[in-house]
Formats: sequence, structure tokens, C-alpha cells
Amino acid sequence: MKKLAVICLLLSAVVVIGSCKSKDPAILKVFVRSSSNQLMSGAKVVVIGDQQSNPPTGAFVDTSYTNSSGFTTVDMDQYFNTSGPDNTTGYFDIVVKHNNKTATGYTRCRIHTTAVETIYLPN
Repeated sequence: MKKLAVICLLLSAVVVIGSCKSKDPAILKVFVRSSSNQLMSGAKVVVIGDQQSNPPTGAFVDTSYTNSSGFTTVDMDQYFNTSGPDNTTGYFDIVVKHNNKTATGYTRCRIHTTAVETIYLPN
């Protein structure tokens, strides 16, 4: 009888510990600012996986546009869901285009976290 109680206790402990994993999404939030520090709406933001990084990041490209508040969010779960369970970090190039201006940036994203980057457009 004691063995059955111990087995039930261990099984319930495993279930509780297994359900405590973080389920937060991986998000990249990119703010785009002008050279005078104003937030820019309608800027095209392209996020590209850096395959030359160490460790290498898998192939990934996503394009979005900044909203009226001057930022965009990129769902990085689409990268981490296809990169495998052992890959918890990725390195990404960011290319921003607005009118005739182009700027670049670089970021590191981790699974279950939000990364925030600010890209400044040139004069």
C-alpha cells in the first residue's frame, strides 16, 4: 500500500513539474526612428537569419511594416518551431527601408522571450 502511495506521489510530481515550462512566445519588436529620433510609421522591416553566425542560424526571412506607433512585431516562434528543440537562440540581420533611406541592425532572439531593437534611419 505504501508503494502505491509513493508511486502516485511521484507521478503527480512529474506531472506538476512538466507543466511548469514557459510557454511565452518568442517575439522580435523593432522600433524605427528617424535621425531626429521620431518614430516612423510605414517603414518596411525585413528580418533575415544570419547563417554565418556561431552557432549558425537557420534560413529565415520575414517582412513586415511598422504601425502608426513606429514599431512592428515579428513572431519568432515560426523560426524556433522549425529549427528544432535544441536550437534556443538565433541571430538575425534587420534591414529597414523607408522612402529612399535604408538602415541595418543586428539582433539575437531567444526562445520564449521578447527581443527589442531600435533602428535609426540616416539623414
